Amino acid sequence: MATWSGFFKGNAMTSGSGRDAVRAQMDPYRLRSLPNDDIYFWAKRIDNSRVVGQADPAARGEMASAVAAAALLLVLAVSIIMPKAAWMLEGYKLEALKVERQTLLDQKRELEVREASLLSPERLGELAKANNLTSPGVDQIVHLDGQNDAALAANRTPATSTVVSGSTDAAAAARNH
Repeated sequence: MATWSGFFKGNAMTSGSGRDAVRAQMDPYRLRSLPNDDIYFWAKRIDNSRVVGQADPAARGEMASAVAAAALLLVLAVSIIMPKAAWMLEGYKLEALKVERQTLLDQKRELEVREASLLSPERLGELAKANNLTSPGVDQIVHLDGQNDAALAANRTPATSTVVSGSTDAAAAARNH
């Protein structure tokens, strides 16, 4: 096979239909070979535990400027987002307070209606009849005129206390003072 003729003669024998016919005669159930079937991969373990990296002074300055830029962007983003978020939260609080105000107004209205029904003259008259209450007599009514009379509303102790023998006389003396 050192000549071109030998090269083409050898390839002609093994290529094309001749090769398939030879394979079919050898083993009819044999699969054809897969592409790149002859390539093998293996991993070689490398120990880098003794490798020490050198410090790069320029990298430290780049890192500091990157951290400063990130912090500046963070402050800028927070200053843009925070007012909008605060406005939204205050809007939610305002709506909750409006709902609470309406609820309290409804409760107030219900309580006023209930108070009016409890203080109605018809109900009070029914309660008086149920408890055997009667209208006051003429001698039991005291009319107050609008004048300032210190004797009616005086809350003072008597200057001299009179001791009267007997419990009925002591009670009468206490009422007079």
